[in-house]
Amino acid sequence: MLRKSHLLFIAFLLLAVGLHADNIVDEIVARVNSSIITRTDLERGKQQNEEDLKQRFPSDWQSKWAGREKDLLRDLIDRQLLVEKGKDLGITGETEMIKRLNELRQQFGLNSMEELEKAAQQQGVSYEDFKEQIRTEIVTSKVISQEVGSHVAREINNTEVQKWYDQHQKELAVPEQVTLAEILVSTQPPKPPTDDKNKDAAAQAPQLPPDPAKVVEAEVKANDLLEQLHKGAKFDELARKSSDGTTAAQGGLIGDFKRGEMDKELEDRIFPLKAGEITGVIHTKPGFIIFKVVAHQPSGIPPLAEVDSKIRDALYVQKLEPAARSYLTKLREESFIDIKPGFVDTGASPNESKPVIIAASTSGDQIKQAKAKKKKHFLVF
Repeated sequence: MLRKSHLLFIAFLLLAVGLHADNIVDEIVARVNSSIITRTDLERGKQQNEEDLKQRFPSDWQSKWAGREKDLLRDLIDRQLLVEKGKDLGITGETEMIKRLNELRQQFGLNSMEELEKAAQQQGVSYEDFKEQIRTEIVTSKVISQEVGSHVAREINNTEVQKWYDQHQKELAVPEQVTLAEILVSTQPPKPPTDDKNKDAAAQAPQLPPDPAKVVEAEVKANDLLEQLHKGAKFDELARKSSDGTTAAQGGLIGDFKRGEMDKELEDRIFPLKAGEITGVIHTKPGFIIFKVVAHQPSGIPPLAEVDSKIRDALYVQKLEPAARSYLTKLREESFIDIKPGFVDTGASPNESKPVIIAASTSGDQIKQAKAKKKKHFLVF
């Protein structure tokens, strides 16, 4: 089993690889308003992207990197533009950042935020930089959601949804399936308590046959529970109170089953039922079980009303990227962006204003003239 420190190393890896790029010459490759992007930033972005692809596509990451590499500077400029827009909109990301850090702390079983900070430091990661990276991700995501996503969602109309539904019938087709819940009255002998020393031996020990008297007792109990259900008892409440199954805490909910995924005898008894109906008492190896069909999805193409929200989600994803790219182009046109020769911003707009470079020795009148012509698109050195 991986130690917590090893797991945290994986969590902090994408940031850590960027923080150790000390051997890269810190050369300015782009200016975005009052901020700069350096060669170190490019190298860090490259390493982060490579590590991300290696984690997600271990056998094919290089081919995917070839398509992503050309957009590296574009993505860094995008991020800076969105961060600045977030400031204009009053989006800080502070509350969400704290929540995400706390989720990370819980995920790795740490008792406090101080332990999370210490774990980061042990991996050679600046905790402040790590928090800032999370905050940046939150801010950029919220800006896109607020400034682009909300408009995209409102523009998706019923006509588009119907058209998508008509054109994707094969993709929408589903097999018949049921969602089941159970109440189990066990006939198995109780398992002896185990610890780390004897659990292997306990697992290999032969299973004793059920006690006949207990089988009779379990069947009587199961039939009594069935009678309570017929009289109006709520299935989930009865499952929580009386079921011996591991699903008792969830009200007996097991999950979804397609035709062919369960024993034929059970399938023949369950699949004819409608949603809300229950089986009789069924004798199985674990004990006596009563099943409830929570939902029954027939095979074929579901009606539009059932998949409307899924279709809207698909259309939203389809429209969001080009809409976001259009929005980022607009931000570029409203900003000062200067790219060093030899580097390319693949998201550049032909309508971007070019900066006017003014030496510090330039007279006040000349500076005023430059400002009047180009407004804010000027630099003084």
